[in-house]
Amino acid sequence: MEMTSPIERSETLSLRFLGTGNAAGVPVHGCRCEICVKAIFNTDLRREPCSALLEINEYKILLDAGLPDLKQRFPDGTLNSILLTHYHPDHVQGLFPLRWGLGQVLPVYGPDDHEGCGDLFKNHGILDFIHLAPFQSFELIGLKVTPVPLVHSKKTLGYCFEHDSGKLAYLTDTVGLPKKTLSFLQQWQPDLMVLDCSFPPMDEAPKNHNDLNLALEAYAAIKPKKMLLTHIGHELDVWLSEHEGDLPDALGIARDKEQIAVCRVFPE
Repeated sequence: MEMTSPIERSETLSLRFLGTGNAAGVPVHGCRCEICVKAIFNTDLRREPCSALLEINEYKILLDAGLPDLKQRFPDGTLNSILLTHYHPDHVQGLFPLRWGLGQVLPVYGPDDHEGCGDLFKNHGILDFIHLAPFQSFELIGLKVTPVPLVHSKKTLGYCFEHDSGKLAYLTDTVGLPKKTLSFLQQWQPDLMVLDCSFPPMDEAPKNHNDLNLALEAYAAIKPKKMLLTHIGHELDVWLSEHEGDLPDALGIARDKEQIAVCRVFPE
């Protein structure tokens, strides 16, 4: 399939967080921690499955598809393509009903994972799955997109987007970063880096997802102009509520529905 489009480049690249939670989300079912109890009543504290929407002009690229109501959120013709980091259910579950739609065929880019998830590849419906290889860049509606490998229990890719307005690295799910990915990011120098961080600082190394210690190590090694944490669990939210002001100024916590413009220079 052709991976380019004649759509004209715009001045800005916009990222909107549709979900910033880990697989359990916030509130966690049955949990009585401070954050989960508050999130039952305060929708601003809730976290849906980790996903985001990248927008240029009228063109919309969905990053991961774990939201179960994708067909309601994106009526036919309003979504142009999907990029998947990997095929765990909380990142693809929205594709299962969407695939049986009518009309527009949706290109779905992702890692070359032959298992996929369930029968998505066998019964793909309107979804056109396209496998990507690490560090093999391609053009997508005026964006240069470079997939980079991450460290997870399933084959997983992060994505580096380069546009006239700035550079965005979207890196979830991962625990640490592979040496080649770290080296690439150090040379590439993202303006905005969105990084997985599910846990507060831990005494023992976490599995599958970063804790705050690993996230801060990546921040110090890469030095992006701005970094936002996503794929957040309720334990980290509790820690953050008790440690306000402890993070570097250029490091923030993503929230569901938050929108940010990717710029070469971020304001102080």
